[in-house]
Amino acid sequence: MLLLTANLTIILPIAGLIVGLALGYFITATLLKKAVTKEANAYLDEAKEKAEVIKKERILQAKEKFLQMKDEHEKACNERKRELQKTENKVNQMQQQANQKMEEIQRKSKEVQTLQDKLTAQQEAVNKRKAELDHIYEEESKKLESISGLSVKDAKEQLIELIKDDAKAEAMVYVKEITEDAKMTAQQEAKKVVLETIQRTAAETAIENTVSVFNIDNDEIKGRIIGREGRNIRALEALTGVEIIIDDSPDAILLSGFDPIRREIARLSLQKLVTDGRIHPARIEEVVHKVEKQVEQEIIETGKRTVIDLGIHNMAADLIKMIGRMKYRSSYGQNLLQHSIEVAKLSATMAAELGLNPKTAKRAGLLHDLGKVAENEEELPHAILGMKVAEKFKEKPDVCNAIGAHHDEIEMETLIAPIVQVCDAISGARPGARREVVEAYIQRLNKLEEMAMSYPGVVKTYAIQAGRELRVIVGADKVTDQDADRIAYDLSKQIQNEMTYPGQIKITVIRETRAVSFAK
Repeated sequence: MLLLTANLTIILPIAGLIVGLALGYFITATLLKKAVTKEANAYLDEAKEKAEVIKKERILQAKEKFLQMKDEHEKACNERKRELQKTENKVNQMQQQANQKMEEIQRKSKEVQTLQDKLTAQQEAVNKRKAELDHIYEEESKKLESISGLSVKDAKEQLIELIKDDAKAEAMVYVKEITEDAKMTAQQEAKKVVLETIQRTAAETAIENTVSVFNIDNDEIKGRIIGREGRNIRALEALTGVEIIIDDSPDAILLSGFDPIRREIARLSLQKLVTDGRIHPARIEEVVHKVEKQVEQEIIETGKRTVIDLGIHNMAADLIKMIGRMKYRSSYGQNLLQHSIEVAKLSATMAAELGLNPKTAKRAGLLHDLGKVAENEEELPHAILGMKVAEKFKEKPDVCNAIGAHHDEIEMETLIAPIVQVCDAISGARPGARREVVEAYIQRLNKLEEMAMSYPGVVKTYAIQAGRELRVIVGADKVTDQDADRIAYDLSKQIQNEMTYPGQIKITVIRETRAVSFAK
């Protein structure tokens, strides 16, 4: 019993504590729940208010956007309506014009129909009148036949023969008058055209020489050019193929050679060497090679300037280069480039006077002596050779024919050909323009060099001393000393048998070996 009482004493407080805790938890939970619910409701109300505000703002924005889009749509619709209205107005206007034209066509069609009816009626009347006249003609013809004893056919034949005889006589007189008038007029017109062409294209004439003068400041430079034991001057002559004459002439050195290109290379090389001050065989060789390239470029520039000045277009680069080479060539002492330019201008002027194409004539005139500067020296007249070169570079047939026919080697096929031939003669016939002796001299020197180049192993040939000496440079790896002797002998015999020349010609065959190495 005491034990039970003790247990109850312990259990009852614990149970009261548990009940108190449970009751406190329930009360606390209830109060906390009410507080949370109240706060949540507050947040919810606030969220609803914000949502309502946002909703109203979005609605306002949507309404504004809608109104803006509505305005834009209305504007676009109005613009489209205006365009449609314009188009409709144009269509209506065109429809009205078409209706007017249709009415006009119908009216004219009625007029044409009326005219056709009138013409038909007139044609019927004409046919009727013609039938009556034919009947009358037949009756009158029968009466005439019975009176004259001739048929209508015989009478027609007699009348035709009479008219033919009279017409022939009158025609012969008329033809004779026209022929005589044409001859007189043609001579006068031809003289007029030629005189006007010559007067409008006046050109200076200058004869090419075979000697150039190189001026120096003092005679001391002469000794430096000659070099020790003449090695410098020999190297320069061997490289350029020009004879360098150093005599007692004050402040001048003469460069003698028939080829103007060689003389120009020698002159420019001397100028560079004297300016630089270093004159020795190695330096001479270097300078000569540089000057050769410089002259080659100058040739190209000269060709370009020439075609530009003449207004000639679309010409092949190789032809332009050949035109530049004309500057260093001469024809019977007349500079070939100046002669060709003059012929081009004369041809253009004469073609214009005759109503032909002046551009084609100018082109043919410039290229007519192309064969004289062709690199491949074929055994052909220069006119034919020039024609072949022009054909190779796609020049027009009129131009090619004028080039080939300007010395009558081929038949002239166009009117440009005789014009170029005449202008070539006019240019060459100017007083002082040409000197045939120089041309023959240059041809002889050219032939000498070509003859020597035909031997195997020959590298270069130079005709110097006005053609009294021929220097032949052979390759040491291809020609022996015995071969060099044989070339000199054979060449001398060939020159004796095939050429005519004054005095004697010295043949010098040069064979040298060079050993070249570089220190790196």
